[in-house]
Amino acid sequence: MPSGVLIITIAVVILALGFDFINGFHDTANAIATSVSTRVLTPRVAILMSAVLNFVGAFLSSEVAKTVGSGIIDPKAVIPEVVIAALIGAIIWNLITWYFGIPSSSSHALIGGLLGSAIVYKSMSLAVVNWMQLWNKIILWLILSPVIGFAAGYIIMIALQWILRKTRPATVTKVFSKAQIASAAAMALNHGMNDAQKSMGIITMALVSAGALTTFTVPTWVKFSCAVAMACGTSIGGWKIIKTMGHNMAKLAPVNGFAAETGAAAVIFTASMMHAPVSTTHIISTSIMGVGASKRLSSVRWTVAKNIVWAWVLTIPICAALSGVSIFIITRVFGL
Repeated sequence: MPSGVLIITIAVVILALGFDFINGFHDTANAIATSVSTRVLTPRVAILMSAVLNFVGAFLSSEVAKTVGSGIIDPKAVIPEVVIAALIGAIIWNLITWYFGIPSSSSHALIGGLLGSAIVYKSMSLAVVNWMQLWNKIILWLILSPVIGFAAGYIIMIALQWILRKTRPATVTKVFSKAQIASAAAMALNHGMNDAQKSMGIITMALVSAGALTTFTVPTWVKFSCAVAMACGTSIGGWKIIKTMGHNMAKLAPVNGFAAETGAAAVIFTASMMHAPVSTTHIISTSIMGVGASKRLSSVRWTVAKNIVWAWVLTIPICAALSGVSIFIITRVFGL
C-alpha cells in the first residue's frame, strides 16, 4: 500500500472511531433515558450498564456493517477520501444536534454523508448508489421503523394496562422498577448490535477501497476498536438528549419505561436480523410517544415531538450536503 494511501486510510480509521465515540454519547439516551427519568437507575449506574452492553452488542453480528459498507455504495467505486468526507458531514451534524439536545439519527447522518460524498466525487453521477438496496434497507425502514416503534410502545402499554388493571399501583411500581432494568439492558445490547456496526462497515469499506482487504470481511480488530469507542462515548453520556427523551416528551412511570424500552428493543433486534441499519433514536423516541399516547394523546408533548421529527427529515439531505462540500474541498481545493 503506498504511503499516501496508508496515511489516508489511517485518517479514515481515526475519524470513524471518533464518529463511533460521538455516536456513543449522542445516543446514550436511547438506552437509558427512560430508566433515568423514572429513577429506576441512577445516571452513573445506567451509563455504566449501557456502556458495557453496547460493547458486548457490537460483537454479536456484522451483517449491518456489510449493508452500510458494501450494500449502498460500491466500496471499489470510491476512494478513502470519500469516506473521510462522509464522516466529516455526519460528525458535524451529530455535534450540532447534540448541542441543541435534539435526538437525531447517527445512522442516517452517516448514510446521508456517504450518499453526498460519493455522488459529488463521481461528478454528480447517481450510478454510484445502489438505489434498490438504499430503498429496501434504508428508506423503507426510515419510514416504517418509527411507525412500528410507536405501535409497539402503544400496544405493549395497552396490554399491560389491561393485565395490571386490578393490581395496586404501588405493586406495579415495585415490580416494574426491577423489570425496567432488564428492558434497559435489552435496549443497550441491541443499540450496540446495530449502531456500532455502522462504523465497522465504514472502516472495512475504506480498507477494501485502499486494497488492504480483497473481500468485505470485518476484521476482529475493527470490531474491537468500534466496540471500545462506542462504549467509551457512552460512558460520558449525552445529558441534553437524555433530558429531551426522558423528561420532555412524556411523563413516564417505571411501567411506561418498561413498555417503551421493550417495544423499541424488539423492533431494533428484528431490524438487525434483517441486516437493516435502522435509527435506534427514531424507534425509542416513537415508542415513548406510543406509550404516552396510550393514556391520552395530550400526554405527549407534541411540540417537542415535532422538533424531533423535523431533525429526522433533515438529517440525510443536510449530511449529504455537508459531505458533498467536504469532498469537493478535499479533492478540488487540496487536490488529495
